[in-house]
Amino acid sequence: MRYWLMKSEPADVSIDDLAARPNQTVDWYGVRNYQARNFMRDQMGIGDGVLFYHSNCAEPGIVGVCEVSSLAYPDRLQFIEGHKYFDPKATQETPRWFNVDVKLARKTRLLSLKEMRETPALANLRILQRGNRLSITPVDPKDWAQLLEMLK
Repeated sequence: MRYWLMKSEPADVSIDDLAARPNQTVDWYGVRNYQARNFMRDQMGIGDGVLFYHSNCAEPGIVGVCEVSSLAYPDRLQFIEGHKYFDPKATQETPRWFNVDVKLARKTRLLSLKEMRETPALANLRILQRGNRLSITPVDPKDWAQLLEMLK
């Protein structure tokens, strides 16, 4: 089992949007960074833990705990001409972009980026590293345990 932090802009899909969806599940679409894609395609497994993180908003931070509920499959939006996630180099035979499904386990209080930065035990958390802007990052098991403790 692995652990991940996955960012979503609340204007696109918020934790409340996820909670309102059928089966409280969302396909993690629109990732257009090769490293983040490779995490989903090559490393994520069903049951992996996910910290749902609101980004690009007034108060960014962790707002929920989820789990990966499917293996990677081609992101359908890469094939829709005119869509903002369309990729003209992608074909059904050779897709370039993948996503996984993520299922809500529980909403949490907001664990702000500021609070995480002020926690010495999280000093190595990837999201806190200078220049890290990836939308998906692995989380070390000890950091996962610390974050879950903070979310109680």
